[in-house]
Amino acid sequence: MAQKKDPRDLSINELRRLLIEKQRSGRSERIERYRETGRVVRLVSDEEETSWEDIRTTSAVGESPPDPVEEGKKRNKRVVDGFLLAIEILAVLGLVFVLFNGLDILQQLNREVALALEQPTLTATPLIKAVVLPGGHTPPDSPGGSQPNIEEIPEHLRPVVQSYWEIPIPTPGPNHAIRLQIPRINQDVPVVEGDGPEQLKKGVGHAIYSANPGEVGNVVLSAHNDIQGEIFRDLDQLEEGDLVILFSERKSYTYVVEDVLIVEPHQVEFLESTDESIATLISCYPYRVDNKRIIVIANLIEG
Repeated sequence: MAQKKDPRDLSINELRRLLIEKQRSGRSERIERYRETGRVVRLVSDEEETSWEDIRTTSAVGESPPDPVEEGKKRNKRVVDGFLLAIEILAVLGLVFVLFNGLDILQQLNREVALALEQPTLTATPLIKAVVLPGGHTPPDSPGGSQPNIEEIPEHLRPVVQSYWEIPIPTPGPNHAIRLQIPRINQDVPVVEGDGPEQLKKGVGHAIYSANPGEVGNVVLSAHNDIQGEIFRDLDQLEEGDLVILFSERKSYTYVVEDVLIVEPHQVEFLESTDESIATLISCYPYRVDNKRIIVIANLIEG
């Protein structure tokens, strides 16, 4: 019987060999135990196992071989982790897209609301659309004397036009016309707000829907030619270049005559607003006939 050696007397190679044999024996016992319990199946031949053990002898002492089952689990876990990471990245990108798209929609809604809240620039317009030029009346020597000439107005519109004569007149402000001078025909007369029959008894009437002196737009002024002082009797004497001067409480405005026209009473286009600063003077014509209108158009040159 061989005498056992003291481990301290063994060389390094002998110790390594003993350790390998011990590990091999333990591994064989575990595998056999696994086989008996059905937990492992033989997948390699004895030669392959022997080769595997030979390979292990070249490994560092105490290093165990990789477990194929564990390696498979690790590979599967890496695949699943990569798949989940890709899903998370796509979710984050989708969230960023939704946020930016929502921000763009919010900005668009804000712009639309701002446009909806924006109020248009208001311009003066008549309460009703005029159907005849102001100042129309029958001649003073007609039966019953001079009266507003309702025959000029279409019958179905007469009640509307007559009710327009009765609308409240606004209180004159500091920018309203209060005085009119026409040096060529020696006229210096007051200007009142409104151009209905009652207002024209007091002087030159300023259409309440028209511009004020000096403003961009059309300052519409009317007066009689053969009654109520015959203020505009001599409008037909005005020529291009003559002056028309309007006064407000604050300053004066000088207009220069550009044109003198004879028109029909229904040519209401001369009452419309303009993009320029003009004054339009209106009266019945001819004298004591009054079946037409005389129009004087003047442009603002100073004010």
